[in-house]
Amino acid sequence: MSSIFTKKLSILAIILTLIFFIPGIALAAPTHTIILAQASTASSDIDLTPLQRQELQAVRQRRNREILAILDSSQRAQLAHNLRHGDDLTQALRTLNLRPEQADFVKAIVQLTNLKLRAIAMRHALPVARK
Repeated sequence: MSSIFTKKLSILAIILTLIFFIPGIALAAPTHTIILAQASTASSDIDLTPLQRQELQAVRQRRNREILAILDSSQRAQLAHNLRHGDDLTQALRTLNLRPEQADFVKAIVQLTNLKLRAIAMRHALPVARK
């Protein structure tokens, strides 16, 4: 049990290290709450290239895989059930009985994902000055 906690703690440390050493992501300060379901809607509101849409999709897929890796089998089943019945990811995660360390990891994953999504959006929104 402690080796699993140690492994997850080291993953969290790596995530936090990446946030501080990748300036584009570190400078994209998140808002207080970003609803995950709105991220896909917001990306359809702006004109994105297929590559940018693919980047956003890859970030979301990685988020989903990382969250699923933290959950046990019964929690994964409950999450899948909630999502099939119309809950968005945030609502579905709230209904799970997460242990404190699981909740911390999920929160860190969601925050990192939101930073990555904002960084992609910022790269798209800010034109590059050319000489």
